[in-house]
Amino acid sequence: MHTIEYLDQLESEAIHIMREVAGQFEKPALLFSGGKDSITLVRIAEKAFRPGKFPFPLVHIDTGHNFPEAIEYRDRLVNQLGEKLIVGSVEETIREKGLTVPVGKFASRNALQTFTLLDIIEKHGFDACIGGARRDEEKARAKERIFSVRNEFGQWDPKLQRPELWNIYNGRIHKGENVRAFPISNWTELDVWNYIRKEKIDLPSIYFSHERLCLSYQEQLVAVSPFITIDEDDEISMKRVRYRTVGDMTCTAAVESNATTIDEIINEIIATKTSERGETRIDDKVSEAAMEDRKKNGYF
Repeated sequence: MHTIEYLDQLESEAIHIMREVAGQFEKPALLFSGGKDSITLVRIAEKAFRPGKFPFPLVHIDTGHNFPEAIEYRDRLVNQLGEKLIVGSVEETIREKGLTVPVGKFASRNALQTFTLLDIIEKHGFDACIGGARRDEEKARAKERIFSVRNEFGQWDPKLQRPELWNIYNGRIHKGENVRAFPISNWTELDVWNYIRKEKIDLPSIYFSHERLCLSYQEQLVAVSPFITIDEDDEISMKRVRYRTVGDMTCTAAVESNATTIDEIINEIIATKTSERGETRIDDKVSEAAMEDRKKNGYF
């Protein structure tokens, strides 16, 4: 099948799912990180609902450890769209709930995002959250349905999932429950990049090759920032890198690359044998079940 026709099918499915969320739920939201997958979701939402307004706000859970380029892009895109942005601050959650702040070399706040997300869901009464997770990213995400039900405590049980036959999605929930909906669940990293090329979508600059001061740690390159601990014997050098995925500066590693165009990035992805999270997400390496454990507790 021709790539464009295949992308059209994926886009059509994603639009259908997006409209199902809008039709089945009273107060949905679109989780937006400033990464390529959530940016793709925004384009899908434009295809699904323009010229009208989105039937949901964008929600960003801000850990305070973001890449500045991603935050700058987020604000610029929201201004261009003219849509509502709700920002949940992990910093405020830590202060209000008296949470223990992570310590260590790479003190990631990723796990603490769950508290902020659940607070935002409760505060605004969201009954569905649209996310950009894809099944090819990580084995726990491969287990989830497109409509993934969370209980009244925001928790996910991988053994209690609904069948989704013939593109029929069951959004019925009890009071207090929540659904996470994943319109691009069936896409791959390569599909996303091919779609970005097809749609000529603008991206944060960190997705393209640039020079950055990096700490070499266990064969990974972590950006030097105020959020990590640098020891005397650490190897620090200027590298030409890009990012395959955008998370916190504390838990997202870069890859060495000279790719400055989308075509060059696509060629690199075709040649690689490692998933984007497998190669670049430090927080997924804590244990084999790290992502699944976080999702059971209410993570994206």
